[in-house]
Amino acid sequence: MIFKPNSAIVRSYVILILAEKMTYEEVPNLFNLREAVQEALEI
Repeated sequence: MIFKPNSAIVRSYVILILAEKMTYEEVPNLFNLREAVQEALEI
């Protein structure tokens, strides 16, 4: 499975990180999920 920065799960993690409900380190290291979240946060 490949996640893209506009995937629903990626957007959910980005919202939680921006709301300070979780940190980037808490994002599961699942396939490329962390990389997609990081890319979405940089945009």
